[in-house]
Amino acid sequence: MANFIHYVLFLAFQSHAARPDAIQMFPEAPRGDSENASIPPSSLPPPGSSKHMPHSIIIGVRKGGTRALLEMLDIHPEVTAAATEVHFFDWDENYFKGLQWYQDQMPYSFPNQITIEKTPGYFTSPVAPERIHAMNPSIKLLLILRDPTERVISDYTQVYFNRLENHKPVQAIESMLIKNGVLNSRYKAIQRSLYDVHMRNWLRFFPLDQIHIVDGDTLIHDPLPELQRVERFLDLPPRIVADNFYFNQTKGFFCIRSEGLERCLHESKGRPHPPVDNTVLKKLRLYLKQHNRSFFALIGRTFKWQ
Repeated sequence: MANFIHYVLFLAFQSHAARPDAIQMFPEAPRGDSENASIPPSSLPPPGSSKHMPHSIIIGVRKGGTRALLEMLDIHPEVTAAATEVHFFDWDENYFKGLQWYQDQMPYSFPNQITIEKTPGYFTSPVAPERIHAMNPSIKLLLILRDPTERVISDYTQVYFNRLENHKPVQAIESMLIKNGVLNSRYKAIQRSLYDVHMRNWLRFFPLDQIHIVDGDTLIHDPLPELQRVERFLDLPPRIVADNFYFNQTKGFFCIRSEGLERCLHESKGRPHPPVDNTVLKKLRLYLKQHNRSFFALIGRTFKWQ
């Protein structure tokens, strides 16, 4: 009887009219044959019966909290998330594989679910906005940002540990930030924190009301209000609640509780930042301050960044 019910549910999903952006995993099963009631579970479809282009993309920013945002949104029963960063719109070698390849990278989903992909490199890519617009000009974009100075230091920290793990030489953060006595504004970590520069490129292709900006600093300390705003932006029913989060005293940030299971972000998240010379830090903050003001003017909103 259980197998029969499972199969009836399968037929119901197959009879649902497929959307043009969907790839059906299985051909339609034959109907009206009583022998089908004995189909073994191994031949039935997995959770989700088709793949779709993303309904929303988390476009960045690197070291802004994109992984935390995606993991927290994945709690929602009507959200299905791509497991890895696809780098379709910012890497030519992937982009030229075509949209079918991109869709193949998405997870299986049910008709009532939306698909979300996140690749932090999109925000700072000069070509990603135009390419995403060409795919879907009405797509909803999520952008999570944090204090740009802290983001620079976090960016350096990630590269520092990656180089250590690969037995490569490392440099002190001060030597990366300062060259010949002045701030090295060409340093990639600093370039990624020029939010105004990158935002102008996105606003050439998308109206501001299609880009929801998540406060990454608030998400870490009080995740629920930020996620409720995202639910509204994505037209999702409110399903994420306070009980989905608990503060992990050891790690020092919120972890996730869902369907009776608890999980935290990877141990590489939340690494302690190296101390930075105070004079160097002041130069960095002063340089970024003018860009922050420009960014606030662009979006009509301010953040409590130092």
